[in-house]
Amino acid sequence: METTADDATAGGRAGTVVYRPARPEDDEALTGLDGSFTTDSVFEVTMTDEGFTIRETPLDSPLRKVFPAEDDDVDDLDAGPRRTVVAYDGDELCGFVEASYEAWNGRLTIRDIEVAPAWRGRGIGRTLMRHALDFAEECGAGHVWLEVSNINAPAIRAYLRLGFVFCGLDTSLYDGTASAGEQAVFMVRRLR
Repeated sequence: METTADDATAGGRAGTVVYRPARPEDDEALTGLDGSFTTDSVFEVTMTDEGFTIRETPLDSPLRKVFPAEDDDVDDLDAGPRRTVVAYDGDELCGFVEASYEAWNGRLTIRDIEVAPAWRGRGIGRTLMRHALDFAEECGAGHVWLEVSNINAPAIRAYLRLGFVFCGLDTSLYDGTASAGEQAVFMVRRLR
């Protein structure tokens, strides 16, 4: 599975983006990809006794989020089939998506999806998500699920455009981490 997509210039040059399964030699580039973002709004979560509401709220000044380095997840050793697809323009990593499938509930989980800043808004994320959806279909998944921080408004808006809807939240997931105070928003896209 290797596909290409012609793209206009990004970072001052033109090229063809190649999408392919990740290889061991991609590990260093994947680890070094800048997944930070800047946003001028957040999705404010308000909890009540009856549930919660999520509302996009503008910020007084832009917020820049830089993610801390992650440890490898030891508890993921028993996960079902996984696939990581990378997008390259020549030797430049444009982005990647990592997904895993769990047969017991027919769920494909988007474990991580990142697009390098110079390539955002160019369809890279949409195409990577298409590769993940293709993997979901291959596995027979009934839905695709992901988690995103409520402050990552650019990603949430992109997921909504891709047909995902809000399905839950966890107000304590990030407690004790560098992201304490943020809420984890869960989104799903049904496939059948």
